[in-house]
This record gives sequence, C-alpha cells and structure tokens, in this order.
Amino acid sequence: MGEVAARLGATLTWLCEIPSFTGEEGPIADALEERLRGAALAGPVRRYGHSLVVPVSRGTGGPKVALVGHTDVVRTEHDGPVRIEGDALYGPGASDMKSGLAAMLDLLEHDRRLAERADLSLVFYAREEGPYLENELGPVLEQDEELRGIDLAICLEPSDNRMSLGASGSIHAVLHFQGRTAHSARPWQGENAIHKAGPFLTELAARAPRESLIDGLVYRTVTSVTLAEGGRGRNVVPDRFTLNVNHRFAPDTTLAEAQAEIAALVAGRAEVEWRDLSPAAPPRANHPLVVALRESGVAGVEPKQAWTDVARFAALGIAAVNFGPGVNAQAHQRNEWTSLTLLAEGRMILARWLDRIGR
Repeated sequence: MGEVAARLGATLTWLCEIPSFTGEEGPIADALEERLRGAALAGPVRRYGHSLVVPVSRGTGGPKVALVGHTDVVRTEHDGPVRIEGDALYGPGASDMKSGLAAMLDLLEHDRRLAERADLSLVFYAREEGPYLENELGPVLEQDEELRGIDLAICLEPSDNRMSLGASGSIHAVLHFQGRTAHSARPWQGENAIHKAGPFLTELAARAPRESLIDGLVYRTVTSVTLAEGGRGRNVVPDRFTLNVNHRFAPDTTLAEAQAEIAALVAGRAEVEWRDLSPAAPPRANHPLVVALRESGVAGVEPKQAWTDVARFAALGIAAVNFGPGVNAQAHQRNEWTSLTLLAEGRMILARWLDRIGR
C-alpha cells in the first residue's frame, strides 16, 4: 500500500469508527469540527444543525467550488470492527460515502497548495439517506449565502471514480384504491379494492422505459410499484388497497410534468398522495469546470440514473456533478467495504482538477 493510500486509510478508519446513522450525526459533526479547529481556514466553520460548511480558501481569483459529502450512513450488518484487509477497508459507510469525506479531509490537511488554487469550500452535511425533506443540505443552502454563490459543486457519492452527470428526478406517490367490504363467500355484495387496482397494474407492467438523450447521455424514465398493502382478513373482501409508486424521470422533465404524468396514468381510479417530490438535474456536460474534471483522469462519464443532491444545487442554478472514490456496488451492503487504491486515485483526480482550474 502506498503512502497516500495508507494515510487515507487512517483517516477513513477514523471516520468509520464514529457511529453516524441517519438522524444520529451529532457525534461526527462534533468530531469533524474539533479536527478542523486546528486547520488554517479562510474563515470560521459555519455550522447548521449537524452540518458544517468549511471555507478552505477565499479571494484566490479562481472559480468558487465546493466538495460536498454527507456524514450519515444506513444501518447495515458488519461481522467485525472497522478493519483493513489488503486493499479493502471494511466499515459502516466505508464506500457511501465516508471515502469521499476522507478525500476531502486529505486535500485540506496534506495539499493546501492545491486547495488554494480556487475558492474552495468543503460541506459535510447530515441526513442524506433519509426522506427528502429531512435532508440537512436543503436548510444549509437556504441559510448559507456564500455557498449559494459557488460555480460548481462536486457531490462525492460513490461512483468508482466515474463522473456521473445530472440526476433523475424521483417521486413517490401513494395510491389509495377504495372498495367496500363483504364476506368473501358473497363478493357481489362488496367491491374488491385489490381487484380495482388490477387494470392499473396491468397497464404499468406494460410500460417500457422511455429514453431521453441529453448532452449525449441517455436517461430513462421508469415507473415501478415498490410497496403494496391491503386486506382485512382471509375471508373479507378488502375495501382498501394501497400502492407506493416510484416514478423516476429524466432531466428534460419538470417536477410538475412528472406529477401530471402519474395523474394521467392513474386517471382518477385511485386517490393520489404525493410523497418525496425530488426534482431532476441537468447534466451540464459542457460546463468548463465539468470539462476540466473530465480531463483530469476520471474513469469514465455516465448519466446518473438515480436522484442525488446535485438536484438541490441545480434548483438554485448551480452546476453540480457526482464524482466519488467509493465502490458504487458496496453502498448499503452488509460488510460494506471500499478500495484504498480507488480512494487514493480519486483523491489524486481531485488534486489534478484543482491544479487545472486554478491556472
């Protein structure tokens, strides 16, 4: 293991050993704030709840950029403590996304010359893995005027050092099909709510993904039922049936247009309750700072067929991309691990990018 990978492994171990399940980010926010206290920053750390905005450099004449990472992790099972075995570091959130946080800290602590090539801020925020409205990045962007003035945000979600552009929007809609109870021996005396949902489910199953070509990248609009609940008893015709429908839509579609598409599909056959309305984000593939990142050695460029917090920046007119050193396939997995080699490579890509944009 090289010197940089070993150093990053020590920082990532420190991060993974601090429990930070979604909603329990206070200890890691405190630990990060304490660790950052000794750094020569361009200004005081700004704290919002359990989230931190860290001004690394200011007034450099370079572009205003931010590296952005969430501190929370999902609850997963692990067979042992945080540990390094060969090139793999095992620990809660090792890939998603404490590997990204480790790269951010390492740039600050061991490469200040490059960190000062641009007006750089680091953002550590809480509650990304929970519901959209509880995500603390929203309040941070609402309250932090300086952060809203940046030119580009890089969200360090695990992507195997590939640059993922844009983000699919996401809507969760709960559909309530109403019926009338009856004894199952005499179903004609009632109205079966589950049966009423049948035509809708048949139509939904027949829908093929719809492709959109944006900036040379293909995004797919898809709609899936992800949860179903109904029934009162084995011998009772159900009077209520509930479906959760998750609609993922391409960046060429607004949130209002996506809602209208779901409403047209339901066509009045069920009551619609809107949940987790998350807008899409455009890829911004031709933005100069995005082009500079692509030319700094990323492993590839791909569309982001999922929702991430780049959409929050996009809603404010700020260009944002997904790029992170974590192993994408390990996110939220039992015995989650990440590659230290991949982490070191990702950190060096960010260093080359900062050097490039600061010229």
